[in-house]
Amino acid sequence: MACSFPIPLRALVLSVAAAGSGFAGAPALAGASGPFLSHQALYELSLLKSRGSNAISGVRGRIVYNFSGSACEGYTSEFRQVSELDSGEGKLTLNDLRSTSWEDGAGKSYRFKIDTRMNDADSPPIDGVAERTGDHITVKLKQPEPKTFNLEGSIVFPTEQIRHIIAAAREGKSVLELTVYDGSDNGEKVYNTLSVIGRPIPGDRTTDSPDPSTTNDQMKTLTRWPVTVSYYDRDARAKDGEQTPLYAMTFELYENGVSRALVLDYNDFVMAGAIGKFDVKDSKPCK
Repeated sequence: MACSFPIPLRALVLSVAAAGSGFAGAPALAGASGPFLSHQALYELSLLKSRGSNAISGVRGRIVYNFSGSACEGYTSEFRQVSELDSGEGKLTLNDLRSTSWEDGAGKSYRFKIDTRMNDADSPPIDGVAERTGDHITVKLKQPEPKTFNLEGSIVFPTEQIRHIIAAAREGKSVLELTVYDGSDNGEKVYNTLSVIGRPIPGDRTTDSPDPSTTNDQMKTLTRWPVTVSYYDRDARAKDGEQTPLYAMTFELYENGVSRALVLDYNDFVMAGAIGKFDVKDSKPCK
C-alpha cells in the first residue's frame, strides 16, 4: 500500500453548488436553485477500518475548507488536509495537501493550484487553468511543466459536479454518472464517477450523530441526501468487465451544498470525517 494516497479535494465532498443554467457541452441542470452557502468547515479525521496485508493501525488529521462567492462572481475554494497515518512499529506518514481554486458560476472556467507534501518531501506543485470553448475544454498547465491539451466538452468541473448531484437528487434519481476534471494528480487526470443517491432526509429528522451543521439555525431545516461517489481512472482498462474504484466517498449532502458525515474509502483503509466546527460566512448576493 502506498502511503501517499489520492486526495478527493473539494472536487466533490467539500464543494458547494452553484446556481444557474447548464453550459455548452454539458447536460442542462433541472431543478437547480440557489444561492448556496458560503462557509468554513473543519472536519476531524479518524480511522474507521483497515484492510489488506499493509494494514493502517491509526489515522488522525483535519480538513479545513473555506468556500465563498456567488453565481455572478464565481466561486473560490480554499482547502487543506493534513493526515497522519500510523503503519505500526513507529512508522508514521504525514500527508499535507493545500489547494485553492476559482470556478466560474456557469462552469466555463476553472483555475486551480495544488501543493502536496509527504513527510518532508514536497511534490511538484500543480498550477493551471481550464477554459470551456465550444464543444471542448482547453487546459493550460503552468506546473508541474508547461503543457496545453484538450478535453471533451461533456466533462464537468468540481462545483458543477455538485450541481448535477443536487439536481438529480431533487428529481428523485438514484444513480448519476459524470466525467470530472479537477486538476489533481499530475494535472492531466480525468475521472469517471458513479454517484448513488439515497432517499432524502428531512431537516426535522433527528440524527444519532449530531454535529455543528445539524444544530445550526440556517441548516437544521434543510433537506439532505445520503450520497456515495466512486472515482474511477478513466484511462484504466477494466479487468473481467469490472473496474475497482480508486477511492469512494460517502456523505450527507445538504441542498445548499454543505456536506457532513464524511467517509473516505481508499480501498486499503477507510477514514471518517466528522464536522468539529462550522461557521456561516457573509456573502454578497448577485445584483
